[in-house]
Amino acid sequence: MTSILTNSSAIAALSTLRTINSDMEMTQSRISSGYKVETAADNAAYWSIATTMRSDNKALGTVQDALGLGAATTDVAYTALESSIKVVDEIKAKITAASEPGVDKAKIQKEIDQLQNQLESISKSASFSGENWVYHTASAGAGTQAIVGSFNRDADGNVSLTTLEYDTNNSSLIEVDTAGANVTTGTGLLSTYMSFSSATGATVSLTYSVLTLDISSMTTGDLGLALSGVDSVLQEMTDAAADVGAINSRIDLQKDFVADLMDSIEKGVGKLVDADMNEESTRLKALQTQQQLGIQALSIANSGSQNILSLFQ
Repeated sequence: MTSILTNSSAIAALSTLRTINSDMEMTQSRISSGYKVETAADNAAYWSIATTMRSDNKALGTVQDALGLGAATTDVAYTALESSIKVVDEIKAKITAASEPGVDKAKIQKEIDQLQNQLESISKSASFSGENWVYHTASAGAGTQAIVGSFNRDADGNVSLTTLEYDTNNSSLIEVDTAGANVTTGTGLLSTYMSFSSATGATVSLTYSVLTLDISSMTTGDLGLALSGVDSVLQEMTDAAADVGAINSRIDLQKDFVADLMDSIEKGVGKLVDADMNEESTRLKALQTQQQLGIQALSIANSGSQNILSLFQ
Protein backbone atom coordinates (compact mmCIF):
# COMPACT_ATOMS: atom_id res chain seq x y z
CA MET A 1 0.00 0.00 0.00
CA THR A 2 1.23 3.50 -0.89
CA SER A 3 0.27 6.33 1.47
CA ILE A 4 0.93 10.07 1.42
CA LEU A 5 0.59 10.17 5.23
CA THR A 6 2.98 7.41 6.22
CA ASN A 7 6.09 6.74 4.14
CA SER A 8 7.22 3.37 5.52
CA SER A 9 10.16 3.12 3.12
CA ALA A 10 11.48 6.52 4.19
CA ILE A 11 11.08 5.62 7.88
CA ALA A 12 13.03 2.37 7.38
CA ALA A 13 15.74 4.11 5.37
CA LEU A 14 16.04 6.87 7.99
CA SER A 15 16.36 4.32 10.82
CA THR A 16 19.10 2.50 8.94
CA LEU A 17 20.90 5.78 8.27
CA ARG A 18 20.75 6.73 11.94
CA THR A 19 22.33 3.40 12.91
CA ILE A 20 25.07 3.87 10.34
CA ASN A 21 25.77 7.42 11.55
CA SER A 22 25.96 6.20 15.17
CA ASP A 23 28.45 3.49 14.20
CA MET A 24 30.48 6.04 12.25
CA GLU A 25 30.57 8.38 15.23
CA MET A 26 31.88 5.56 17.47
CA THR A 27 34.49 4.51 14.92
CA GLN A 28 35.69 8.07 14.39
CA SER A 29 35.95 8.51 18.15
CA ARG A 30 38.13 5.39 18.41
CA ILE A 31 40.35 6.57 15.57
CA SER A 32 40.79 10.06 17.04
CA SER A 33 41.43 8.88 20.62
CA GLY A 34 43.19 5.59 19.87
CA TYR A 35 41.01 3.85 22.47
CA LYS A 36 38.48 1.09 21.99
CA VAL A 37 37.43 1.55 25.62
CA GLU A 38 37.79 5.19 26.62
CA THR A 39 34.99 5.55 29.18
CA ALA A 40 33.08 3.21 31.48
CA ALA A 41 30.15 3.36 29.05
CA ASP A 42 32.26 1.63 26.39
CA ASN A 43 33.00 -1.43 28.55
CA ALA A 44 32.64 -1.05 32.31
CA ALA A 45 34.67 -4.16 33.21
CA TYR A 46 37.65 -3.39 30.97
CA TRP A 47 37.59 0.31 31.86
CA SER A 48 37.68 -0.57 35.59
CA ILE A 49 40.60 -2.96 35.14
CA ALA A 50 42.52 -0.48 32.99
CA THR A 51 41.97 2.40 35.41
CA THR A 52 43.18 0.34 38.37
CA MET A 53 46.24 -0.97 36.54
CA ARG A 54 47.18 2.52 35.30
CA SER A 55 47.05 3.71 38.91
CA ASP A 56 49.23 0.79 40.02
CA ASN A 57 51.68 1.51 37.22
CA LYS A 58 51.94 5.11 38.39
CA ALA A 59 52.75 3.83 41.88
CA LEU A 60 55.40 1.54 40.39
CA GLY A 61 56.91 4.59 38.68
CA THR A 62 57.34 6.16 42.12
CA VAL A 63 58.89 2.90 43.37
CA GLN A 64 61.33 3.06 40.48
CA ASP A 65 62.37 6.56 41.59
CA ALA A 66 62.80 5.32 45.17
CA LEU A 67 65.00 2.46 43.96
CA GLY A 68 67.11 4.96 42.03
CA LEU A 69 67.58 6.98 45.21
CA GLY A 70 68.43 3.83 47.15
CA ALA A 71 70.94 2.76 44.50
CA ALA A 72 72.64 6.16 44.67
CA THR A 73 72.85 5.94 48.48
CA THR A 74 74.35 2.45 48.44
CA ASP A 75 76.76 3.45 45.66
CA VAL A 76 78.08 6.28 47.81
CA ALA A 77 78.38 4.03 50.87
CA TYR A 78 80.20 1.36 48.89
CA THR A 79 82.58 3.95 47.41
CA ALA A 80 83.36 5.23 50.91
CA LEU A 81 84.01 1.73 52.21
CA GLU A 82 86.18 0.81 49.24
CA SER A 83 88.23 4.00 49.57
CA SER A 84 88.55 3.54 53.34
CA ILE A 85 89.77 -0.02 52.87
CA LYS A 86 92.57 1.27 50.66
CA VAL A 87 93.55 3.85 53.28
CA VAL A 88 93.50 1.32 56.15
CA ASP A 89 95.56 -0.99 53.97
CA GLU A 90 98.11 1.83 53.71
CA ILE A 91 98.10 2.19 57.52
CA LYS A 92 98.71 -1.54 57.80
CA ALA A 93 101.69 -1.18 55.44
CA LYS A 94 103.05 1.73 57.52
CA ILE A 95 102.89 -0.35 60.71
CA THR A 96 104.73 -3.14 58.91
CA ALA A 97 107.39 -0.66 57.76
CA ALA A 98 107.72 0.73 61.30
CA SER A 99 108.57 -2.76 62.54
CA GLU A 100 111.86 -2.66 60.63
CA PRO A 101 114.93 -1.97 62.82
CA GLY A 102 116.23 1.60 62.77
CA VAL A 103 113.09 3.14 61.24
CA ASP A 104 112.00 6.57 62.53
CA LYS A 105 108.54 5.78 63.92
CA ALA A 106 107.74 9.47 64.48
CA LYS A 107 108.03 10.22 60.76
CA ILE A 108 105.88 7.21 59.87
CA GLN A 109 103.32 8.40 62.41
CA LYS A 110 103.07 11.71 60.57
CA GLU A 111 102.08 9.78 57.47
CA ILE A 112 99.60 7.75 59.51
CA ASP A 113 98.13 11.00 60.87
CA GLN A 114 97.37 12.12 57.33
CA LEU A 115 95.81 8.77 56.53
CA GLN A 116 93.65 8.99 59.66
CA ASN A 117 92.48 12.46 58.62
CA GLN A 118 91.66 11.08 55.20
CA LEU A 119 89.52 8.35 56.77
CA GLU A 120 87.51 10.95 58.67
CA SER A 121 87.11 13.05 55.52
CA ILE A 122 85.85 10.08 53.52
CA SER A 123 83.32 9.07 56.16
CA LYS A 124 81.91 12.56 56.69
CA SER A 125 81.53 13.28 52.98
CA ALA A 126 79.87 9.96 52.06
CA SER A 127 76.38 11.42 52.15
CA PHE A 128 73.65 11.37 49.52
CA SER A 129 70.40 13.28 49.98
CA GLY A 130 71.06 13.50 53.73
CA GLU A 131 71.71 9.76 54.09
CA ASN A 132 75.12 8.62 55.33
CA TRP A 133 75.54 4.92 55.96
CA VAL A 134 79.15 5.08 57.22
CA TYR A 135 79.21 8.12 59.55
CA HIS A 136 76.78 8.35 62.46
CA THR A 137 76.13 10.92 65.15
CA ALA A 138 74.16 10.87 68.37
CA SER A 139 71.22 12.54 66.58
CA ALA A 140 71.42 10.30 63.49
CA GLY A 141 72.46 6.92 64.79
CA ALA A 142 72.97 3.78 62.78
CA GLY A 143 69.95 1.59 62.23
CA THR A 144 67.89 -0.30 59.68
CA GLN A 145 67.22 1.61 56.48
CA ALA A 146 64.25 0.53 54.36
CA ILE A 147 64.21 1.16 50.62
CA VAL A 148 60.84 0.84 48.88
CA GLY A 149 61.27 -2.03 46.44
CA SER A 150 57.86 -2.76 44.95
CA PHE A 151 54.12 -2.01 44.97
CA ASN A 152 51.88 -5.07 45.36
CA ARG A 153 48.17 -5.81 44.93
CA ASP A 154 46.82 -9.20 45.99
CA ALA A 155 43.84 -11.15 44.67
CA ASP A 156 41.52 -9.41 47.14
CA GLY A 157 42.60 -5.96 45.98
CA ASN A 158 44.66 -5.20 49.08
CA VAL A 159 47.79 -3.15 48.42
CA SER A 160 51.18 -3.26 50.14
CA LEU A 161 54.81 -2.26 49.67
CA THR A 162 57.88 -4.47 49.55
CA THR A 163 60.98 -2.96 51.16
CA LEU A 164 64.66 -3.81 50.91
CA GLU A 165 66.21 -3.43 54.36
CA TYR A 166 69.82 -2.90 55.41
CA ASP A 167 71.23 -2.40 58.90
CA THR A 168 73.77 0.45 58.71
CA ASN A 169 75.33 -0.74 61.96
CA ASN A 170 77.14 -3.19 59.70
CA SER A 171 78.67 -0.44 57.55
CA SER A 172 79.33 2.19 60.25
CA LEU A 173 82.91 3.46 60.08
CA ILE A 174 82.77 6.35 62.53
CA GLU A 175 80.36 7.05 65.37
CA VAL A 176 80.51 10.30 67.36
CA ASP A 177 78.70 11.50 70.47
CA THR A 178 76.82 14.76 71.04
CA ALA A 179 80.10 16.61 71.61
CA GLY A 180 81.52 15.31 68.33
CA ALA A 181 84.01 12.99 70.01
CA ASN A 182 84.54 9.50 68.66
CA VAL A 183 82.59 6.77 70.48
CA THR A 184 85.17 4.12 71.38
CA THR A 185 82.71 1.37 72.30
CA GLY A 186 80.13 1.88 69.56
CA THR A 187 79.53 0.46 66.11
CA GLY A 188 82.10 2.51 64.18
CA LEU A 189 84.75 0.19 62.78
CA LEU A 190 87.35 2.97 62.69
CA SER A 191 86.39 4.81 65.87
CA THR A 192 85.87 1.81 68.18
CA TYR A 193 88.83 0.43 70.12
CA MET A 194 90.34 -2.45 68.17
CA SER A 195 90.29 -6.08 69.20
CA PHE A 196 91.23 -9.37 67.59
CA SER A 197 91.40 -13.09 68.30
CA SER A 198 94.79 -14.46 69.25
CA ALA A 199 96.25 -17.76 68.09
CA THR A 200 94.75 -19.41 71.17
CA GLY A 201 91.31 -18.06 70.40
CA ALA A 202 91.34 -15.48 73.19
CA THR A 203 90.11 -11.97 72.46
CA VAL A 204 92.80 -9.30 72.70
CA SER A 205 91.43 -5.81 73.31
CA LEU A 206 93.46 -2.68 72.57
CA THR A 207 93.04 0.76 74.10
CA TYR A 208 93.06 2.67 70.82
CA SER A 209 91.22 2.67 67.52
CA VAL A 210 92.41 3.00 63.93
CA LEU A 211 91.77 6.75 64.17
CA THR A 212 93.70 7.17 67.45
CA LEU A 213 96.54 4.80 66.61
CA ASP A 214 99.96 6.29 67.49
CA ILE A 215 103.05 4.16 66.87
CA SER A 216 105.63 6.81 67.81
CA SER A 217 106.71 5.09 71.03
CA MET A 218 105.54 1.55 70.38
CA THR A 219 107.78 -1.43 70.93
CA THR A 220 108.08 -4.28 68.46
CA GLY A 221 105.52 -6.23 70.49
CA ASP A 222 103.12 -3.28 70.54
CA LEU A 223 103.47 -2.89 66.79
CA GLY A 224 102.58 -6.56 66.38
CA LEU A 225 99.40 -6.04 68.38
CA ALA A 226 98.54 -2.90 66.40
CA LEU A 227 99.13 -4.76 63.15
CA SER A 228 96.79 -7.57 64.21
CA GLY A 229 94.16 -5.05 65.33
CA VAL A 230 94.29 -3.12 62.06
CA ASP A 231 94.13 -6.33 60.06
CA SER A 232 91.03 -7.39 62.02
CA VAL A 233 89.36 -4.04 61.27
CA LEU A 234 90.33 -4.43 57.63
CA GLN A 235 88.56 -7.79 57.48
CA GLU A 236 85.44 -6.32 59.08
CA MET A 237 85.46 -3.43 56.59
CA THR A 238 85.78 -5.92 53.74
CA ASP A 239 82.74 -7.81 55.05
CA ALA A 240 80.81 -4.53 55.34
CA ALA A 241 81.68 -3.57 51.76
CA ALA A 242 80.53 -7.01 50.60
CA ASP A 243 77.18 -6.51 52.39
CA VAL A 244 76.65 -3.09 50.83
CA GLY A 245 77.64 -4.46 47.44
CA ALA A 246 75.08 -7.24 47.82
CA ILE A 247 72.22 -4.85 48.66
CA ASN A 248 73.34 -2.64 45.77
CA SER A 249 73.17 -5.59 43.40
CA ARG A 250 69.71 -6.52 44.66
CA ILE A 251 68.49 -2.95 44.12
CA ASP A 252 69.74 -3.07 40.52
CA LEU A 253 67.92 -6.36 39.95
CA GLN A 254 64.73 -4.93 41.47
CA LYS A 255 64.98 -1.81 39.30
CA ASP A 256 65.16 -3.97 36.18
CA PHE A 257 62.23 -6.08 37.38
CA VAL A 258 60.04 -3.05 38.13
CA ALA A 259 60.84 -1.55 34.72
CA ASP A 260 59.90 -4.82 32.97
CA LEU A 261 56.77 -5.12 35.14
CA MET A 262 55.64 -1.61 34.20
CA ASP A 263 56.11 -2.41 30.51
CA SER A 264 54.11 -5.64 30.86
CA ILE A 265 51.25 -3.88 32.65
CA GLU A 266 51.17 -1.15 30.01
CA LYS A 267 51.01 -3.75 27.24
CA GLY A 268 48.29 -5.67 29.08
CA VAL A 269 46.16 -2.55 29.52
CA GLY A 270 46.69 -1.73 25.84
CA LYS A 271 45.31 -5.10 24.79
CA LEU A 272 42.14 -4.34 26.75
CA VAL A 273 41.43 -0.76 25.76
CA ASP A 274 43.50 0.21 22.72
CA ALA A 275 41.78 0.38 19.35
CA ASP A 276 43.05 -1.68 16.40
CA MET A 277 43.66 1.16 13.96
CA ASN A 278 43.76 -1.13 10.92
CA GLU A 279 40.40 -2.63 11.88
CA GLU A 280 38.84 0.73 12.68
CA SER A 281 40.09 2.26 9.43
CA THR A 282 38.59 -0.58 7.43
CA ARG A 283 35.31 -0.28 9.33
CA LEU A 284 35.19 3.47 8.69
CA LYS A 285 35.56 2.94 4.94
CA ALA A 286 32.72 0.39 4.99
CA LEU A 287 30.48 2.69 7.05
CA GLN A 288 31.14 5.60 4.70
CA THR A 289 29.96 3.42 1.81
CA GLN A 290 26.91 2.32 3.80
CA GLN A 291 26.15 5.94 4.64
CA GLN A 292 26.19 6.93 0.98
CA LEU A 293 23.89 4.04 0.13
CA GLY A 294 21.60 4.93 3.05
CA ILE A 295 21.31 8.52 1.87
CA GLN A 296 20.52 7.31 -1.63
CA ALA A 297 17.90 4.85 -0.28
CA LEU A 298 16.28 7.64 1.75
CA SER A 299 16.21 9.87 -1.33
CA ILE A 300 14.51 7.12 -3.34
CA ALA A 301 11.97 6.54 -0.58
CA ASN A 302 11.14 10.24 -0.38
CA SER A 303 10.67 10.46 -4.13
CA GLY A 304 7.74 8.02 -3.89
CA SER A 305 5.37 10.81 -2.86
CA GLN A 306 6.28 12.80 -5.95
CA ASN A 307 5.43 9.79 -8.13
CA ILE A 308 1.92 9.71 -6.61
CA LEU A 309 1.31 13.31 -7.67
CA SER A 310 2.01 12.40 -11.26
CA LEU A 311 -1.02 10.07 -11.21
CA PHE A 312 -3.33 13.07 -10.70
CA GLN A 313 -1.94 15.09 -13.60
